[in-house]
Amino acid sequence: MIRVLIADDQAMVRAGFRMILDAVDDIEVVGEAATGREAVDQAWRLRPDVCLFDVRMPDLDGIEATRLIAGDAAREPLKVVIITTFDLDDYLYGALRAGASGFLLKNSGPELLIEAVRAADNDEMLISPAVTRRMIEHHAGGSGLVPGAEPVGGPLTEREEGVLAAVAQGLTNAEIAEVLHVSLSTVKAHVANLMTKIGGRNRVELAVWSYETGRSRPGDASR
Repeated sequence: MIRVLIADDQAMVRAGFRMILDAVDDIEVVGEAATGREAVDQAWRLRPDVCLFDVRMPDLDGIEATRLIAGDAAREPLKVVIITTFDLDDYLYGALRAGASGFLLKNSGPELLIEAVRAADNDEMLISPAVTRRMIEHHAGGSGLVPGAEPVGGPLTEREEGVLAAVAQGLTNAEIAEVLHVSLSTVKAHVANLMTKIGGRNRVELAVWSYETGRSRPGDASR
């Protein structure tokens, strides 16, 4: 079972997330929190496999709460998926810098919520496809978000090119494995190699790099 802590200042939102997640056989909601401080305290006490944190919460915002339990300075860091109504650059980059394992919009739907929890538990990062598409389009043409046009760690293999294209479409590792007919562990290895070669820190940076170097084009991220 994947044990989940939900933190959101709106009781109805927490109830909705709990209903969705508790209906899945492999996920169990083990706690709820209404403030950022309460979320941090419960996270350390319950040590869930995945935390779902809203951004705007009383006492402590979700990004700072994420930094405390998932950031570089955290002892035995936990996995956090930020889930918010607001599709803002500052929230996305703040979440990634704080150590979040995913970034989801609240209108993404039940299936993507479940997928994000499973991805985080599996040491993967899922970012809402809508956010990925917007970031690709917004940063096309050179933004300084990613390194230069050529890989810093050597040329990409044919398989790495295929995995990169799939990442740029917003696919998860499991979906990439299915599309390319390879194992999940193989996909993870290729993504790790891409991070090293390109100098990217997350899947959004890989996607933007693919766009900027002409490997992906507008409309490719159609999911």
